[in-house]
Amino acid sequence: MKLKKWIAGAVAVLALAGLTAGCGSSDKKAAAPAEKKSITVGITPGYSEEVMEVVKKEAAKQGLTVEIKTFSDYVTPDQALAQKDIDLNSFQHEPFLLAFNKKNGTKLVSIGKTYLAPLKLYSTKIKDIKDIPDGAKIAIPNDPSNGGRAILMLSKLGLLKVNPDVKATELTVNDITENPKHLQILELEAAQLPRSLDDTTASVINAGYANSAKLAPELAIAKEDNTSPYVNIIAAREEDKDNPTYQKFVKIFQSQPVKDWIEKNAKGSLEPAW
Repeated sequence: MKLKKWIAGAVAVLALAGLTAGCGSSDKKAAAPAEKKSITVGITPGYSEEVMEVVKKEAAKQGLTVEIKTFSDYVTPDQALAQKDIDLNSFQHEPFLLAFNKKNGTKLVSIGKTYLAPLKLYSTKIKDIKDIPDGAKIAIPNDPSNGGRAILMLSKLGLLKVNPDVKATELTVNDITENPKHLQILELEAAQLPRSLDDTTASVINAGYANSAKLAPELAIAKEDNTSPYVNIIAAREEDKDNPTYQKFVKIFQSQPVKDWIEKNAKGSLEPAW
């Protein structure tokens, strides 16, 4: 009888130990990252910076401090994010991010859409694309995704024809199949494009850099249409995509006050995409 009682007691102790271990393991699995009170977001000059100032004010109302770090080019913000120098960035579209990942072996992901910043064709020499002369110099961004985006835009404007078998997000100058006006396509750093207007007939310029250079709206003779796949995003490291603070930041960015500011102040240069 004593042996039976001892066995029964031992079984009960083991069962209790198993139950306790199971509870501990479940709690550990369910634990989420602690919510941060402050984050650093990388952006580029121009509209990205202006919009982020609005987001920063809205975030402060919800107890989240947003530190803004401005980069002068399109590559460094992703490098800084991958190296954990910043928490998030908000300046690029997803095709650019995917191209960066492919080239650098990084794992950065989109965690939310922001706005479409249409490319525009600017000129200080002509008022209409019909006036582009034979052999004209046309400058476009030299990074793979925005360069392809500019070529796609020029093809939709009827200035070029491209290989229909190549994805829109993968176009390069090598995919131009017809160039009836014998245009000279110059590939320049995006930040240098506003300055190129003195030396080109026209230049395809990103909204942020056009705004930063204070280009007059009337200098734009054409713009990207609303079928563009190049909506801007908020990027994070893959392991942080579900971080509650970062998700909270996305919701703040996609709030009505931010949308209202964009629609009132960007005046068509940006279009909310959420």
